[in-house]
Amino acid sequence: MSKTLMIGDLASATGTKVNTIRFYEETGLMRRADRTASGRRTYDFEDLKRLRFIRRARRLGFETKEIRSLLALSDRPEAPCEEVTDIALGHLTDIEAKIAQLIRLRDELNRMIRLCAGGSISQCQILEQLAESS
Repeated sequence: MSKTLMIGDLASATGTKVNTIRFYEETGLMRRADRTASGRRTYDFEDLKRLRFIRRARRLGFETKEIRSLLALSDRPEAPCEEVTDIALGHLTDIEAKIAQLIRLRDELNRMIRLCAGGSISQCQILEQLAESS
């Protein structure tokens, strides 16, 4: 595909806002776009692929720093993929820690809700529990 895409076309093709594409350029995740004589940004198929990569990585929760590292590694096709695996495993560990924290929060909220016997606000056990120091 040698077709040139304008920023609006790239945005539509990837479900990305134009401002987000500009932000990715400013932060170095995307290369600075070529410009037409009138100053409009133009992109090619490689830019489209890169933006799709970034969007997918963001949906999976990768941080900008991790995405930058993954992109740098993807530019070295002959390098071993161990570094990519390490980044993915580190991210998975972070996700599992967040899940464990959310489970603890859920359990604590369930415990507080079970204490509720109805009645008036002055007797509300949920509010009482929230006011306690932990």
